[in-house]
Amino acid sequence: MAALSKLPHNCYEIGHTWDPSCLQAALDVTKSALEVSLKIYAPLYLIAALLRRRKKDYYLKRIVPEILWSSSFLTANGGLYIVFFCVLRKLLGGFNSWSPGFGAALPASYIAILLERKSRRGLLTIYMANLASETLFRMAVTRGFIKPIRNGEVLLFCITSSLFMFLFRSNNGLKGFAFSALKFIIGKEELPSHSADPAGPRPPESRAAVEPDSSHQRSRRRNLVAYTKGLLESVCRHGPRHRCCKHYQDNCISYCVKGFVRMFSIGYLIQCCIKVPSAFRQMFSKPSRLPSIFYNKENFQLGVFLGSFVSIYKGTSCLLRWMRNIDDELHALIAGFLAGVSMFFYKSTTITMYLFSKLVETMYFKGIEAGRFPYFPHADTVIYAISTAICFQAAVMEVQNLRPSYWKFLLRLTKGRFALMNRELLDVFGTQASRDFKGFVPKLDPRFTSVLRATLPPGGDVPLG
Repeated sequence: MAALSKLPHNCYEIGHTWDPSCLQAALDVTKSALEVSLKIYAPLYLIAALLRRRKKDYYLKRIVPEILWSSSFLTANGGLYIVFFCVLRKLLGGFNSWSPGFGAALPASYIAILLERKSRRGLLTIYMANLASETLFRMAVTRGFIKPIRNGEVLLFCITSSLFMFLFRSNNGLKGFAFSALKFIIGKEELPSHSADPAGPRPPESRAAVEPDSSHQRSRRRNLVAYTKGLLESVCRHGPRHRCCKHYQDNCISYCVKGFVRMFSIGYLIQCCIKVPSAFRQMFSKPSRLPSIFYNKENFQLGVFLGSFVSIYKGTSCLLRWMRNIDDELHALIAGFLAGVSMFFYKSTTITMYLFSKLVETMYFKGIEAGRFPYFPHADTVIYAISTAICFQAAVMEVQNLRPSYWKFLLRLTKGRFALMNRELLDVFGTQASRDFKGFVPKLDPRFTSVLRATLPPGGDVPLG
């Protein structure tokens, strides 16, 4: 059996085991994909519109067509996969090791991405390229081609962070969303626009900011809050600060501490908000779990990760300014690399691979602008189709190498039908396709089987294992 290069079974026996009709199977997946797509994109577009403060005209005329537009893309991706799954089987006369996954998903994904808006294709391509890269890496590790490095995701994040921060500090190094995101995270004090004048103009300070106001000190009505606030302001302004530093309102120590507190709070709130939907579902069934929204290890891990990243970067930048007595954009390479160590607090291959993919995209487009790399029209659609096909190949032949969150998404999109494939028959290709399915064998109608029906004894039943 292991020597077989092609399985003679029909598509009902291998793929759409819930219904023998190819047309009905495609319609079933299309229907479920459409329903799930609307549930995904409707709140997504609504939240985006609220955040962008869209006017009333947008809600009346544009939001519904945009939701349907994006939903049609995801629906087509699911429905067309079943169509090409069956078409390839009829063209090839059976299934080989690549046709049920990569072969069927490649044309389906290419057609589907053409239905999506051009403004969203780039983001989808980056996500799928990131996912495909991770999947290929896991496949290579499983086959023994690559030996994983301990804490490799942290090392890659350090390198990626170093290069991103260098581009951020360089004039015209980053543009668009990447620049805005880093400006929000790091702060405008590290912007490259300040690098022309290392010392920079200092804001005028009043005498009251430098010397204590004796009349104010004699006032008996000053409360504890006002006193504490004044003490903190005095410490922040009159502590050590190098002349090349631009954080005029704080000294170097408070500059780093404030950066940690700010991003820790943001990370903590983000993780809390992510858990809110699941908490609402458990509000009545398991009310005791509601406090876990606020007191959860993951909440603090994300907060510490973001906070330490910012504080380490700022602290290293200040230290290098003190040591070299100059504000140099090359400092960002060292500070960014050291800040990447914060990934130890929140190890995430997903974050690392996404940022690395974004860095490759940024460097590629900068190479195009410099005339060093060629420009390929429609490259985003081709990359998306190939990346999605790689992920589908893993979902069919070796789901153990696919990111669990994406596998759950495929199950949700097809309402569990992706798990109904007869993967025991696919084990002959040596990828352990049925490893995570606990010996599942679908119940097939013998009237619509080909190979299984031919091997049955007279009056026998279909062997279900």
